[in-house]
Amino acid sequence: MRPAATLPRVPGPRRTTPGHRGDVVALAVEAVLLAAAVVVGLVLNRRGAGLHADAAPLYATWRPHAGWGTPLAVLVAVVVLGPGLRWARTARWGALLAAGWLAAVAWTLSLALVDGWSAGLTRRLTPQAEYLHEVPGVADIPRMLAGFTDRILDFQPDSWSTHTAGHPPGALLVFVWLDRIGLGGGTAAALFCVLVGATAAVSVPVTLRALGAADAARAVLPFLVLLPGAVWLGASGDAVFTGVVAAGLALLAVRGPVAALAGGLLLGFALHLSYGFVLVGVLALAVLALRRDRRRAALLAATAGVATVTALFVLAGFRWWEGYDRVVERYYQGWAAERPYAYWVWANLTALLLSAGPVLGPALRRTALAAVPLVGPALRRTVLAASRVVGRVRRLQPRGPALRRTMLAAGPVAGVTGTGGDGRGWVRVLGPTVLLPAAAALAVTTADLSGMSKAEVERIWLPFVVWLLVAAAHLPPPARRWWLAAQALTALAVNHLLFTVS
Repeated sequence: MRPAATLPRVPGPRRTTPGHRGDVVALAVEAVLLAAAVVVGLVLNRRGAGLHADAAPLYATWRPHAGWGTPLAVLVAVVVLGPGLRWARTARWGALLAAGWLAAVAWTLSLALVDGWSAGLTRRLTPQAEYLHEVPGVADIPRMLAGFTDRILDFQPDSWSTHTAGHPPGALLVFVWLDRIGLGGGTAAALFCVLVGATAAVSVPVTLRALGAADAARAVLPFLVLLPGAVWLGASGDAVFTGVVAAGLALLAVRGPVAALAGGLLLGFALHLSYGFVLVGVLALAVLALRRDRRRAALLAATAGVATVTALFVLAGFRWWEGYDRVVERYYQGWAAERPYAYWVWANLTALLLSAGPVLGPALRRTALAAVPLVGPALRRTVLAASRVVGRVRRLQPRGPALRRTMLAAGPVAGVTGTGGDGRGWVRVLGPTVLLPAAAALAVTTADLSGMSKAEVERIWLPFVVWLLVAAAHLPPPARRWWLAAQALTALAVNHLLFTVS
């Protein structure tokens, strides 16, 4: 058994096992699950089961096509897979982040342009259900905020459109503010979504590096660039949501209370972009626990930031909890009342798979395998330490200085012997490449079981998908190019076979 002192504090991508056969099995399971979701979806649609998704499990229509974005997308993929992947291993950090963002923008734009400039970008955010439909009617922002909740329910003369009603007012505010500064209209809004959504390819690696996993940050960045979910980042409001959440979490990871306060402000605003982002709290707690210094100060600063944004919205007349109560009612006034939970509760996972890419299953499998040899010895040490403390307490009187000394000595038991004894040893041993994907998986599972995410999760869960892909750091380096190619092919296949709807 390795001594405790030699256990790595942050498991990086090198802590993987060969297990190529296991990866193939995971890929086969994904393929079977996807095939089942497609076949069952076809059957249910023919029976008029109310899926309201022509290409279930995706919210899209079958329409094989190509466009002048096709060669551009192929070119971006080839560059990233070839010189880009090699360069990412040794490039200067600042240059790598800048190139990563530009490549993510190019990838997202090229995929959007497969549908053409108008259908892929300009008209993507202009249908009646979208936020831009409501922008011309917002002449007074304070008045809009004060009366926002009253217009959530459907079948009223002034009911909000579907997307506006389904989210807190922060989502509408983003596009109202764009309009106020002269960037109104579908084209500007779509480009803004693409530019902000692509920042996730920067924020996630920054978070990993700040948490001590620099090698993992470099390994994960290409997977964030060639994200299959970029099909929906260009262009939808969820691209903005993804960028804001990722930036907020990155600021929580960076040293200093000012950064933590800024992260809290961003996450507080994110909470007013989507009700589902209450689940981002799981990721935020994981990031704070993984910080190496001043965790308590960072937690207080982040909490102050979230509270400040919430207080401002409350003072303006919008109360998040009241809005959520109305949204649940509005949700079941529409298609959700007909969409069968028994199908979507598992078909959602295949939509997630198409958004995250086929690498998801093998990467999560390897992440779990990387955690097992770390957890076992740590668990044994913790149990032994706890048993010793219990034995000492039993031999003492219920009061007195000896008991107090014993209870103080029990503090390290909450952690792992050899990792500092501050109650956070488990976090340190597992590290960001295990805990961040685990937190994202927990958030997605909760959202799925809630019944409030029946269909369209390929875009709705994008803010969590980028953190699930942190698990790709556990893939063996020789195999990463092939998995990255599979990611690109998945995006190209989805975008050329289907016409996706945001």
